[in-house]
Amino acid sequence: METPTPKERLLGVLNKEQELVDRPPVICVGGMMNAAVVEIMERTGRRLPEGHGDVDLMVQIALDVYEQTGFENFGLPFCMTVEAEVAGSDISLGSLSCEPKIEKEAYPSVSDVEFRDVEDMLRSGRIPVVLGAIEKLSRSHPHVPVTGTLTGPISLAASLVDPVTFYKELHLKRERSHEVLDYVSNLLAAFAERMVEHGASCIAIGDPSATGEILGPHAFKEYAVRYINRIADRVRIAGVPVILHICGNIGSVKHLLPELRVDAISTDVVVSLVRLKEEFPGLVTMGNVSTYLLEFGDPDRVARTTTRLVDEGIDIIAPACGLSTSTSLALIRAMTDAAKETRPRG
Repeated sequence: METPTPKERLLGVLNKEQELVDRPPVICVGGMMNAAVVEIMERTGRRLPEGHGDVDLMVQIALDVYEQTGFENFGLPFCMTVEAEVAGSDISLGSLSCEPKIEKEAYPSVSDVEFRDVEDMLRSGRIPVVLGAIEKLSRSHPHVPVTGTLTGPISLAASLVDPVTFYKELHLKRERSHEVLDYVSNLLAAFAERMVEHGASCIAIGDPSATGEILGPHAFKEYAVRYINRIADRVRIAGVPVILHICGNIGSVKHLLPELRVDAISTDVVVSLVRLKEEFPGLVTMGNVSTYLLEFGDPDRVARTTTRLVDEGIDIIAPACGLSTSTSLALIRAMTDAAKETRPRG
């Protein structure tokens, strides 16, 4: 077969078109899994946080990441605060080594959430910057997939409402919690649709606050599955596949994975992806090279871990969670080089 482009390879995996796939793609999707590490930005002089608010600088940093890490995609935005900012929470854009954070949630309770107009929010904050960068990259590098990354609905709601209160109110104020999650899901789905219109090849949802360990299986089904599916359905209607990252140990909610209408599941390092594939043979799996190993390990061990994942038939190779900004480029390259050099067995 002809060697597929990075875009053909990733979409071939996500669409289960195996005839287009020669090996697993190796990617880092952006958002909570941002690969703009300090070493790259110090080398180039093109830096965050300035790049969060400037289209051309965001594009150039994304290109620097692509060229220096070996990851086979552009992943935008570089943080998980874009949506919370336009919905009213106070944001710190951080520094070169510290990613943006929520400084103060907008509301003390789900009862206090004010529902802003979605179209107004899509024109405000950094959303136009992200969309502009996606469009420029998709046009200048049509063979490279652009991954538009969303904050998941539970995580966004917990970025608008004090999270301790929010988790309690999922049980104590269920009707109002559903209204809030419906509101944030509409914003997220509309943002994703705009990303697709501007050239995103796929959408990745990172919902670190929606773990089975935090929610438990009942609330995970009632809230996380319901609203992730609502977003995923709209994205797939828009014509691109959806990747979902779930943090932590998924043991208590594993039986619910078939109910998620997404095209690939990314998991943390505590999950055995090979066993997950055995239990759910049709599942497209992504991950899960330890980010601790990528920060503190050595190149040989990173390469061996990556090779093992390819040998086990993991469909997409990626970090298991968010990379530390101090992760060394040498260890990232050990991962991406090994993924490209190893062919799946059989």
